[in-house]
Amino acid sequence: MTATGCQRVRLEFTSTFEMLDFVQVVSDHLARGVGLDEDSLHWLSVALRESVINAIKHGNRNDVSKRVFVEFETAAPADVPELTVCVRDEGEGFDPERVADPLAPENVLKSGGRGVFLIRSFMDQVVLQRAPEGGMEIRMVKRVPPAAADDSGSRT
Repeated sequence: MTATGCQRVRLEFTSTFEMLDFVQVVSDHLARGVGLDEDSLHWLSVALRESVINAIKHGNRNDVSKRVFVEFETAAPADVPELTVCVRDEGEGFDPERVADPLAPENVLKSGGRGVFLIRSFMDQVVLQRAPEGGMEIRMVKRVPPAAADDSGSRT
C-alpha cells in the first residue's frame, strides 16, 4: 500500500491460460475493495480476461517463454474510487488504429475481432499503446459508479 492509501499489485507469469483464474481472483479482491458493484465487477472481469487472453494468444502467440505482465492500482482521485489495470505482453505489437470495426457490414458476421471493441465498451477509460519495454500494453480504468440517489427522503 502506498502512502496515499492506494494499492499496487504486480503479476508476472508465462503465457499460459491456467493463470486466468488467479488474475481474476486478484482483480475481484481489489475491485471489491474500491467499492465496485456487482455489475461493474462483471464488466471489469470480461475486459480483464479478454485482455489477458489477447496478450497470451495474439501478443505472445502462445509462446510460454514469453511473459504477461498485469498491474493493478487502486486510487481515489477527486473522491471517485477507481481501479486501473495494465496488461502488457512481449509480442510484436500492433497499430490499435488499424483494428477492424466489428460493426462494419463486412465484419458483422465474422466470429472474432470484437475483443478491443468490447473492452472499450465495458471500461471507463482504455489506452492501447506499444510499451517502452517492448510488446503491447493496454491500460484500463473502471471507476466506482455514483451511488443511486437516496429516495428515502421525507414525503408529505
